[in-house]
Amino acid sequence: MATTPANKPSAYYKEPGPKLDKESPFESMMERFRFAADLLQLDEGMFQYLASPFKQVIVSVPVVMDNGKIKVFEGYRVIHDNVLGPSKGGVRFAPDVNLEEVKALASWMTWKCAVVNVPFGGAKGGVRCNPKELSKAELERLTRRYTANLLEVFGPDRDIPAPDMNTDEQVMAWIMDTYSMNSQRTETAVVTGKPIILGGSLGRKEATGRGVVTVTLAALSKMGIMPNKTSVVVQGFGNVGSVSAELMYEQGAKIIAISDISGGYVNTDGIDIPGAIAYMNNNNRSLEGYPDADPISNEEILELECDVLIPAAKEDQISRHNAHNIKAKIISEGANGPVTANADAILEENGVLVIPDILANAGGVTVSYFEWVQDRQGYFWTEERVNRRLNRMMRSAFDNLYKVSDQHKITMRQAAYVYAINRVAETLKLRGIYA
Repeated sequence: MATTPANKPSAYYKEPGPKLDKESPFESMMERFRFAADLLQLDEGMFQYLASPFKQVIVSVPVVMDNGKIKVFEGYRVIHDNVLGPSKGGVRFAPDVNLEEVKALASWMTWKCAVVNVPFGGAKGGVRCNPKELSKAELERLTRRYTANLLEVFGPDRDIPAPDMNTDEQVMAWIMDTYSMNSQRTETAVVTGKPIILGGSLGRKEATGRGVVTVTLAALSKMGIMPNKTSVVVQGFGNVGSVSAELMYEQGAKIIAISDISGGYVNTDGIDIPGAIAYMNNNNRSLEGYPDADPISNEEILELECDVLIPAAKEDQISRHNAHNIKAKIISEGANGPVTANADAILEENGVLVIPDILANAGGVTVSYFEWVQDRQGYFWTEERVNRRLNRMMRSAFDNLYKVSDQHKITMRQAAYVYAINRVAETLKLRGIYA
């Protein structure tokens, strides 16, 4: 751990305490942020500016339920930064949404946008609720009231929401319509992840998985490994995991294991990914009982011997407890935060190349940017053009971080934070502080 420079605020540049069994997302992000800030020798004021959210909003969201009673939910929107442009980030509906989580995710979005050179700042939002307990009508009323309460925050030139946990293109359509009704004009660019007919972008649903594969192929190239000689394990078979697996399969890679909430499934001879996807779609979106592979736990799947491991399920899957057992040459983080900060050093020591989440899964925000551009222009691209531009931006971002990593002899994750923080800091210096 780098020592604390004399001119840095101890509130931020503190020595780490005892290692916990589980780190919070905010703690993991801040530990990596401190390392990059120290390497860049940020002064105290700049550090505090970049570490602090620009705006935090908490709103009460009263909803008339189907039974006629009023229920009040709590909603959040955090804008971490808007130095590079309008803030951008998803909206999640979940029972455990809280301000600290939203703050951490908003800051992640700042660095993710900066890493792929998208002209957005970072934001995140959410409502503490259980969407499974809400009817469609209640969910619509909740979404519209949440949006109405944030009309002065949202805007195509200010803050642009997107889908996240338990929200989808229908929720985005309600946000767009509510904002448009209050603006008295149709504003498709106020939100991304919309249905195609309302100004959504082709290629958006596959974008995150496609981005994961683009940077994975770039890493394999750097290591001199041919895609058709590659063994791959994918933890999580939702949108990101299944798309990643399918695209790697199309590149000739052997997918030896996949998993979902029902558990893992391993076949060292290779899994027929199109067949597995068809099975899942015909089995209530579950791999449970998949017949062409042997069952294995979601924990064991991480420790299989392979060239590429794509954790695309949940956060905190690889920690100091199991990092020593990871046998993959490359970890490409399809999920947010699947590797805890206290596992980074172990993986580095063991020679594992980790492609960090703020690069690996940035394909989603990149195509969200494309959607916003298309909405602003009123001219829409073919899926081929979207994919071509996505691949180019993701490959360019990988090359940029690889150069920084090589220059400073640091990991790709450290390079991602160094590159992103430096880009925002340099932009802020040029813009100055308005007073």
